[in-house]
Amino acid sequence: MREVVHATETPAGAIRLVGLVAGEPTDSLPIAPATLERLGFTGDVGSVVLVGGDEDSVAVLGLGDVAGADELRQACGAAARVVPAGSEVATSLHTLDFEGALAAVVDGFLAGSYRYEDYRSGDSDTPGRLVLVGDEPSGLDDLRVVMQAVEVARDWVNRPPRDKAPAALAAEMSDELQAAGYETEVWEEGRIEDEGLGGLLGVAAGSDRPPRLLVARQPAPGRPHLALVGKGIVFDSGGLSIKTSEGMETMKVDMAGGAAVAAAASAIGRLDIDLAVSVFVPLTDNMPGGSAQKPGDVVRIRNGKTVEVLNTDAEGRLVLADALALAAEAGPDLIVDAATLTGAARVALGPHIAAVFAVADAARERCLAAAERAGERVWPFPLPSDHRKLIDSGVADMKNTGGKFGGAIAAALLLAEFVDDVPWVHLDIAGPAWLLENGPLGPKGGSGFGVRTMVEIAADLAGDRV
Repeated sequence: MREVVHATETPAGAIRLVGLVAGEPTDSLPIAPATLERLGFTGDVGSVVLVGGDEDSVAVLGLGDVAGADELRQACGAAARVVPAGSEVATSLHTLDFEGALAAVVDGFLAGSYRYEDYRSGDSDTPGRLVLVGDEPSGLDDLRVVMQAVEVARDWVNRPPRDKAPAALAAEMSDELQAAGYETEVWEEGRIEDEGLGGLLGVAAGSDRPPRLLVARQPAPGRPHLALVGKGIVFDSGGLSIKTSEGMETMKVDMAGGAAVAAAASAIGRLDIDLAVSVFVPLTDNMPGGSAQKPGDVVRIRNGKTVEVLNTDAEGRLVLADALALAAEAGPDLIVDAATLTGAARVALGPHIAAVFAVADAARERCLAAAERAGERVWPFPLPSDHRKLIDSGVADMKNTGGKFGGAIAAALLLAEFVDDVPWVHLDIAGPAWLLENGPLGPKGGSGFGVRTMVEIAADLAGDRV
């Protein structure tokens, strides 16, 4: 992660970030606005132009007509994408007079400067450190922790599937959470079977890499209790209901929910947010091996309910069902799960907005408010009881598909069967978990979506806003 520091004055040689709001600069400019126009600068959010000489180099950022946190985040991300490699960048944009300006500058710049370079042989093209000029901002240390967690999640998602087998990834997540103060367990295949996790075992049956379940706990007697559950399909071929070759190209992303949950939990621990936390991340491949589950099979989930598997590519809800049942048994005040669950959510909302489902209004509103503070885009979906018939089965308690329409709702209704009466929020992050192209908030690939929202939910539940 790029270094973010504070200074009272702009360091010599640093590139200054200056915004233009409705044509007015937020700081001194070495060039007239009319000249910027001739250089092709529009002032729209995301437009950036580098101007000036060796003594006063400036990146001018478009903030639109009315700047807010979202515009500032996008602009700082865009700037991080275009400043020369290794350049030190300085700004006072975090002092703009609206709520969330500091977080927007730090989040945007660090997201835009993110690169996944573990498998590259060339030099890095990332900018250098970010210097926040002016009075020392409060909350900077907390922002560093959260953004470090976002980068950890992005790295896990972007890693090739060959190099993140369920056992290896579970061990790495366990180490991360132990370092943040959690008690952890990694359940191996025998324990998973003994505990009755039929959904996880069914999905894992076609892979030659055995499944794992990561369990982590941060006890806090007498404090609110948050349970986090993340889908961890390390690679999704679709199983016997196999995807196309093109459909598999990005399927290393299918553990993005698990990555976001583990990374968010790590940040919660490192921030000393005063609440109890339980974490459940089922990890497995979904492969079409000779022993793979078949359309028509029935699996029994941890809480005893059965699911007819009609499409083996609707596997995420099966592993989440087991994990949600375990989470409900822990007796939390709130369960939040994150999963790249349905293409239907992406079709409905596009690539940058997550769908939010909840069984209680208060839980839904808590999540929506947290996402707003975090700068992550979400939108509420309904869970109408009359849609439950979409997943009725002739041979089991339910089936894992809901027909052609309302796919995201059908999947969420299945998950709701496994949370008992515990308040629960389901984040379907199938769209925003993966950036389809290079943009202001980073290159094509994993985005780390959901980490910041879950940290905000935890802070809100504890009464200790980040």
